[in-house]
Amino acid sequence: MNDGLTLDGLAVPLRALRLLVVDFGHLPAPTVGISPIYPDRLELALHSGLTGFEAWREALGVAPEEVTYRLQSDGRTRVLRTTIAYAGAELELVGYGDVPAPASVGAAA
Repeated sequence: MNDGLTLDGLAVPLRALRLLVVDFGHLPAPTVGISPIYPDRLELALHSGLTGFEAWREALGVAPEEVTYRLQSDGRTRVLRTTIAYAGAELELVGYGDVPAPASVGAAA
């Protein structure tokens, strides 16, 4: 970690965030992450299903094949992730959604 980093050292992701607000303020509000550990990265995380992730992905022009998919929490949570360059920052977009429970087959009448 860079102990000498000042707030000005986070100007790149903060500038990217400001531009996102101007250009995409109508999109679902994500959890925003900026850290001095990765001073050029801006993380947008959407925790309320994957619809918000898809809205952001489309608005940013990210092709579906540029998105990685994985499961976590013992297969109960789907995770979509992509990273792109945006306004000089490394923008990481992450979406979390529940895995639907399997439908019961042959339920008793």
